[in-house]
Amino acid sequence: MSDLEQMYQQVILDHAKARHGSGLSTLDSPSMGESHQFNPTCGDEITLRVGLDGDKLTSVTWEGQGCSISQASASILTELMDGADLHQADETMEAFMALMHHRGELLGDERDDLLDDATALVGVGKYPARIKCALLSWVALRDAIARATVGTEGS
Repeated sequence: MSDLEQMYQQVILDHAKARHGSGLSTLDSPSMGESHQFNPTCGDEITLRVGLDGDKLTSVTWEGQGCSISQASASILTELMDGADLHQADETMEAFMALMHHRGELLGDERDDLLDDATALVGVGKYPARIKCALLSWVALRDAIARATVGTEGS
């Protein structure tokens, strides 16, 4: 295993153990959205909650269970998204989706910098069955944001 692969593996293990944003909190935000996602293939599941104030994510919390990849991905997502505006969040989500479908290769552009620790999940792209594990929290985030913005548009 290369030094880079070992470093990436360590980042994943660190996030899986010390999970950022873990534990659903009561939100004190003008808008709140929540999404529960389940991967029937492996049993991973997550409930993710966001708080929005205008176009800014004021809070991202979650609880879930599953493999190290799904737990680390949710932890990394929380670290990247908390405090982000919706444009940044969308850009980051799109970059992560591209990383997962890039067959185990880094994107090689500014999106790698945008993803920070999420680049540690690059190797997941080599294993189609594991991509769903890494994407579970990201799908929940997109859904939770959509739920939070329902009714706030045009306000």
